[in-house]
Amino acid sequence: MANPTNKQNPFGSKMWCSFFGHRFITTRNITNHFKEYECSVCRTELTNDEKGHRISMTPELKDINETLINFYQRRHHLV
Repeated sequence: MANPTNKQNPFGSKMWCSFFGHRFITTRNITNHFKEYECSVCRTELTNDEKGHRISMTPELKDINETLINFYQRRHHLV
């Protein structure tokens, strides 16, 4: 299915975001403090850093988030 936002704007998705800003949606809640975000227009992925700022998702950060999910689920499963 095509992205409906691309049909609405005369620019490409990256150009749209550079002019008007990203439209982030939360894709996953890692813990109460860490989340993963994705721009609904250009599909840029972000996550939180240790200070709470949004930073670009890298393969290393994806692995860290997966590990946090595993620890968090084990911890709450045992309680």
